[in-house]
Amino acid sequence: MYTLDFNSSILQALEQIEKNKKGFVIIHENMKVRGTITDGDIRRAIISGYSVDQPIKKLLLEDFTFISQESTFDTVIDLFKSSKINFLPILKQNGELLNILTKDQLHSILLEDIQWDLNYDFTTLDQKTINQEIYNRPWGYYKTVFLSDYSRVKIIKVNPGEELSLQEHKKREEHWVIVKGKGEITVGESMKSVDEGSYIFIPKGCKHRIKNNSHNSSLMISEVQLGSYFEEDDIIRYLDKYGRV
Repeated sequence: MYTLDFNSSILQALEQIEKNKKGFVIIHENMKVRGTITDGDIRRAIISGYSVDQPIKKLLLEDFTFISQESTFDTVIDLFKSSKINFLPILKQNGELLNILTKDQLHSILLEDIQWDLNYDFTTLDQKTINQEIYNRPWGYYKTVFLSDYSRVKIIKVNPGEELSLQEHKKREEHWVIVKGKGEITVGESMKSVDEGSYIFIPKGCKHRIKNNSHNSSLMISEVQLGSYFEEDDIIRYLDKYGRV
Protein backbone atom coordinates (compact mmCIF):
# COMPACT_ATOMS: atom_id res chain seq x y z
CA MET A 1 0.00 0.00 0.00
CA TYR A 2 2.90 2.38 0.68
CA THR A 3 5.34 1.07 -1.94
CA LEU A 4 5.41 1.01 -5.73
CA ASP A 5 7.68 -0.51 -8.35
CA PHE A 6 10.21 1.76 -10.08
CA ASN A 7 8.64 1.07 -13.50
CA SER A 8 5.12 2.08 -12.51
CA SER A 9 3.27 5.01 -14.05
CA ILE A 10 2.29 8.33 -12.50
CA LEU A 11 -1.34 7.16 -12.60
CA GLN A 12 -0.46 4.04 -10.59
CA ALA A 13 1.27 6.23 -8.03
CA LEU A 14 -1.84 8.39 -7.74
CA GLU A 15 -3.99 5.30 -7.25
CA GLN A 16 -1.66 4.01 -4.54
CA ILE A 17 -1.69 7.36 -2.73
CA GLU A 18 -5.48 7.37 -2.89
CA LYS A 19 -5.52 3.94 -1.24
CA ASN A 20 -3.11 4.66 1.58
CA LYS A 21 -4.45 8.18 2.36
CA LYS A 22 -0.98 9.30 3.49
CA GLY A 23 0.00 11.50 0.56
CA PHE A 24 3.10 9.58 -0.53
CA VAL A 25 4.53 6.32 -1.87
CA ILE A 26 7.97 4.75 -1.55
CA ILE A 27 9.50 3.70 -4.88
CA HIS A 28 11.61 0.52 -5.00
CA GLU A 29 13.56 -1.43 -7.60
CA ASN A 30 14.79 -4.98 -7.05
CA MET A 31 13.82 -4.73 -3.36
CA LYS A 32 15.94 -1.56 -2.85
CA VAL A 33 14.37 1.84 -2.15
CA ARG A 34 15.10 4.28 -4.98
CA GLY A 35 13.20 7.31 -3.73
CA THR A 36 9.87 8.83 -2.77
CA ILE A 37 6.94 10.52 -4.50
CA THR A 38 4.30 12.72 -2.85
CA ASP A 39 0.93 13.87 -4.10
CA GLY A 40 2.41 17.37 -4.27
CA ASP A 41 5.19 16.17 -6.58
CA ILE A 42 2.62 14.65 -8.93
CA ARG A 43 0.37 17.71 -8.83
CA ARG A 44 3.24 20.01 -9.77
CA ALA A 45 4.33 17.63 -12.56
CA ILE A 46 0.85 17.52 -14.11
CA ILE A 47 0.63 21.33 -14.00
CA SER A 48 3.96 21.38 -15.81
CA GLY A 49 2.56 19.19 -18.59
CA TYR A 50 3.36 15.65 -17.56
CA SER A 51 0.91 12.89 -18.56
CA VAL A 52 -0.32 10.41 -15.96
CA ASP A 53 0.76 7.65 -18.34
CA GLN A 54 4.42 8.62 -18.05
CA PRO A 55 6.74 6.55 -15.81
CA ILE A 56 7.00 7.58 -12.20
CA LYS A 57 10.80 7.45 -12.30
CA LYS A 58 10.77 10.79 -14.13
CA LEU A 59 9.48 12.44 -10.93
CA LEU A 60 11.46 10.37 -8.45
CA LEU A 61 13.06 12.20 -5.55
CA GLU A 62 16.23 10.16 -5.13
CA ASP A 63 17.81 12.53 -2.60
CA PHE A 64 15.23 11.71 0.07
CA THR A 65 15.43 11.82 3.85
CA PHE A 66 15.39 8.46 5.63
CA ILE A 67 16.52 6.78 8.84
CA SER A 68 18.20 3.45 9.46
CA GLN A 69 17.69 0.63 11.96
CA GLU A 70 20.39 2.23 14.08
CA SER A 71 18.88 5.73 14.13
CA THR A 72 18.21 7.12 17.59
CA PHE A 73 15.00 8.53 18.97
CA ASP A 74 16.63 11.97 19.14
CA THR A 75 17.48 11.79 15.43
CA VAL A 76 13.86 11.07 14.54
CA ILE A 77 12.57 13.91 16.71
CA ASP A 78 15.03 16.37 15.14
CA LEU A 79 14.11 15.33 11.58
CA PHE A 80 10.39 15.73 12.20
CA LYS A 81 10.93 19.27 13.44
CA SER A 82 11.18 20.21 9.77
CA SER A 83 7.84 21.31 8.31
CA LYS A 84 8.91 19.68 5.03
CA ILE A 85 9.20 16.16 6.50
CA ASN A 86 5.94 14.32 7.20
CA PHE A 87 7.20 10.74 6.84
CA LEU A 88 10.46 8.82 7.14
CA PRO A 89 11.32 5.57 5.34
CA ILE A 90 13.26 3.25 7.65
CA LEU A 91 15.89 1.36 5.67
CA LYS A 92 17.94 -1.75 6.35
CA GLN A 93 21.69 -1.55 5.80
CA ASN A 94 21.30 -3.07 2.33
CA GLY A 95 18.81 -0.37 1.27
CA GLU A 96 15.67 -2.46 1.61
CA LEU A 97 12.62 -0.94 3.27
CA LEU A 98 12.15 -2.02 6.89
CA ASN A 99 9.32 0.26 7.94
CA ILE A 100 7.73 3.69 7.46
CA LEU A 101 6.99 6.23 10.18
CA THR A 102 4.80 9.30 9.72
CA LYS A 103 4.80 12.41 11.88
CA ASP A 104 1.26 11.70 13.09
CA GLN A 105 2.26 8.16 14.04
CA LEU A 106 5.18 9.51 16.05
CA HIS A 107 2.81 11.79 17.96
CA SER A 108 0.51 8.83 18.68
CA ILE A 109 3.44 6.78 19.99
CA LEU A 110 4.47 9.54 22.36
CA LEU A 111 0.98 10.34 23.61
CA GLU A 112 0.00 6.69 24.11
CA ASP A 113 3.30 5.86 25.82
CA ILE A 114 4.15 3.08 23.36
CA GLN A 115 7.65 1.65 23.69
CA TRP A 116 10.02 3.04 21.06
CA ASP A 117 10.78 0.35 18.47
CA LEU A 118 11.53 0.97 14.78
CA ASN A 119 10.16 -2.51 14.01
CA TYR A 120 6.74 -1.59 15.46
CA ASP A 121 3.77 -1.91 13.11
CA PHE A 122 2.96 1.80 12.94
CA THR A 123 -0.04 1.16 10.67
CA THR A 124 -1.94 -0.21 13.68
CA LEU A 125 -1.92 3.20 15.37
CA ASP A 126 -5.28 4.93 15.44
CA GLN A 127 -4.86 8.51 14.22
CA LYS A 128 -8.00 9.61 16.07
CA THR A 129 -5.76 10.05 19.12
CA ILE A 130 -4.48 13.30 17.65
CA ASN A 131 -6.83 14.21 14.80
CA GLN A 132 -10.11 15.40 16.27
CA GLU A 133 -12.77 17.75 14.93
CA ILE A 134 -13.99 20.92 16.61
CA TYR A 135 -17.50 20.48 18.05
CA ASN A 136 -19.71 23.53 18.46
CA ARG A 137 -22.15 23.83 21.35
CA PRO A 138 -24.71 26.52 22.33
CA TRP A 139 -22.21 27.84 24.88
CA GLY A 140 -19.11 27.75 22.62
CA TYR A 141 -17.02 24.84 21.36
CA TYR A 142 -14.57 22.12 22.37
CA LYS A 143 -11.77 20.26 20.65
CA THR A 144 -10.28 16.98 21.79
CA VAL A 145 -6.50 17.22 21.56
CA PHE A 146 -5.70 13.74 22.89
CA LEU A 147 -7.64 10.49 23.17
CA SER A 148 -6.54 7.09 24.50
CA ASP A 149 -7.97 4.13 26.39
CA TYR A 150 -7.23 5.80 29.72
CA SER A 151 -7.61 9.52 29.11
CA ARG A 152 -9.08 12.30 27.00
CA VAL A 153 -7.87 15.90 26.90
CA LYS A 154 -10.01 18.79 25.64
CA ILE A 155 -9.74 22.52 25.12
CA ILE A 156 -13.09 24.15 25.97
CA LYS A 157 -14.16 27.67 25.06
CA VAL A 158 -17.17 29.21 26.82
CA ASN A 159 -18.49 32.35 25.14
CA PRO A 160 -19.20 35.54 27.13
CA GLY A 161 -22.34 35.21 29.26
CA GLU A 162 -22.77 31.48 28.48
CA GLU A 163 -22.56 28.41 30.70
CA LEU A 164 -22.31 24.63 30.59
CA SER A 165 -25.20 22.56 31.93
CA LEU A 166 -25.30 21.37 35.53
CA GLN A 167 -24.12 17.80 34.93
CA GLU A 168 -22.26 14.78 36.22
CA HIS A 169 -20.35 11.80 34.82
CA LYS A 170 -20.45 8.24 36.15
CA LYS A 171 -17.38 6.82 34.39
CA ARG A 172 -14.79 9.58 34.50
CA GLU A 173 -13.27 12.23 36.72
CA GLU A 174 -12.19 15.58 35.34
CA HIS A 175 -9.32 17.96 36.06
CA TRP A 176 -9.81 21.52 34.86
CA VAL A 177 -7.30 24.36 34.55
CA ILE A 178 -8.54 27.81 33.60
CA VAL A 179 -6.15 29.09 30.93
CA LYS A 180 -7.93 32.32 30.00
CA GLY A 181 -10.73 34.45 31.38
CA LYS A 182 -12.83 34.43 34.53
CA GLY A 183 -15.90 32.51 35.58
CA GLU A 184 -17.99 30.98 38.31
CA ILE A 185 -17.91 27.25 38.93
CA THR A 186 -20.19 24.94 40.87
CA VAL A 187 -18.77 21.64 42.15
CA GLY A 188 -21.13 19.66 44.35
CA GLU A 189 -22.62 22.06 46.88
CA SER A 190 -19.85 24.65 46.60
CA MET A 191 -19.57 27.62 44.29
CA LYS A 192 -16.55 29.84 43.72
CA SER A 193 -14.99 32.32 41.32
CA VAL A 194 -12.15 31.13 39.10
CA ASP A 195 -9.66 32.84 36.80
CA GLU A 196 -6.44 32.10 34.93
CA GLY A 197 -4.44 29.40 36.71
CA SER A 198 -7.32 28.07 38.82
CA TYR A 199 -7.41 24.27 39.16
CA ILE A 200 -10.65 22.35 39.74
CA PHE A 201 -11.01 18.63 40.50
CA ILE A 202 -14.36 17.06 39.60
CA PRO A 203 -14.79 13.51 40.97
CA LYS A 204 -16.97 10.87 39.34
CA GLY A 205 -20.64 11.36 40.16
CA CYS A 206 -20.17 14.99 41.22
CA LYS A 207 -22.53 17.63 39.83
CA HIS A 208 -20.71 20.55 38.27
CA ARG A 209 -21.18 23.58 36.06
CA ILE A 210 -19.12 26.56 34.94
CA LYS A 211 -20.33 29.95 33.74
CA ASN A 212 -18.52 32.74 31.94
CA ASN A 213 -19.64 35.89 33.74
CA SER A 214 -17.83 38.20 31.34
CA HIS A 215 -19.72 40.20 28.71
CA ASN A 216 -16.79 40.51 26.30
CA SER A 217 -14.10 37.88 27.04
CA SER A 218 -13.97 34.16 26.37
CA LEU A 219 -13.38 31.58 29.10
CA MET A 220 -10.86 28.91 28.04
CA ILE A 221 -10.45 25.63 29.94
CA SER A 222 -7.97 22.78 29.62
CA GLU A 223 -9.81 19.61 30.65
CA VAL A 224 -8.17 16.27 31.41
CA GLN A 225 -10.53 13.31 31.76
CA LEU A 226 -9.44 10.10 33.51
CA GLY A 227 -11.57 6.97 33.65
CA SER A 228 -12.92 4.05 31.67
CA TYR A 229 -15.28 5.78 29.22
CA PHE A 230 -15.26 9.23 27.64
CA GLU A 231 -18.15 9.51 25.19
CA GLU A 232 -20.78 12.25 25.35
CA ASP A 233 -23.52 9.85 26.50
CA ASP A 234 -21.86 9.77 29.93
CA ILE A 235 -23.28 13.24 30.55
CA ILE A 236 -26.26 13.37 32.92
CA ARG A 237 -27.78 16.86 32.79
CA TYR A 238 -29.86 18.32 35.64
CA LEU A 239 -30.22 21.96 34.57
CA ASP A 240 -29.55 23.44 31.15
CA LYS A 241 -30.41 26.91 29.82
CA TYR A 242 -30.43 25.53 26.28
CA GLY A 243 -33.19 22.96 26.88
CA ARG A 244 -31.03 19.82 26.62
CA VAL A 245 -32.14 18.12 29.86
